Amino acid sequence: MVISLIGYMGCGKSHISKILSDKINFRLIDLDKEISRRNKLTIPEIFEKRGEIYFRKLEREALEEILASEENLVLSLGGGTPVYYNNMEIINHSSKSIFLRASVNTLYERLTKQKEKRPLIANISDEDLPEFIAKHLFERNAFYSKAQFSVNTDARDPEDIMKEIIEKLYL
Repeated sequence: MVISLIGYMGCGKSHISKILSDKINFRLIDLDKEISRRNKLTIPEIFEKRGEIYFRKLEREALEEILASEENLVLSLGGGTPVYYNNMEIINHSSKSIFLRASVNTLYERLTKQKEKRPLIANISDEDLPEFIAKHLFERNAFYSKAQFSVNTDARDPEDIMKEIIEKLYL
C-alpha cells in the first residue's frame, strides 16, 4: 500500500510522513528529495537551471515510478504535485491520498520561518505572504480536495494527526 500525503507547503507533510512511516513501519519517500537525489541537484537548482516545466516533468516520471511500486510506502508529495498533468488522478488510483489541511494563518506562521528554503516564496515580503498563500491555496484546493481523506493540521499535535490518519485508513 502507498499512502500519499498532499497539501500546501508548510502543512506538515514532511514531519507527519516521517512519524507515520516510523509508526506503521512503511518506507518513507519524500518526492522532492527523491528528485534531488536522482538529478544530483537541489529543487531550487533544478528550478533555476532548467525551469519549472522541466521540474514538473521529472516530478511526474518519479511519481509514476514510485506509485507503481508494490512496496508499503508513505509518500510525501510536493505542494504543487497534485496540480500538474493528471497527477491527482493517478495518486488516487494508485495510493491512499490524504490532504493535510491548514489555514492561511497557520501556513503563514510556519512559512515565514522557512522562506529561504522555499524557492516559491523566498522573494515575497512577509507582509505580502498571507495574500500569496491565500491565492495559491484557492487555486490548489480544487486539486487537494480530490484526496480520498482530509485531515486538519491547525493547532494540532503531530502525534494526533498521525493517529487520525491511521484511524481513517484502518491500519
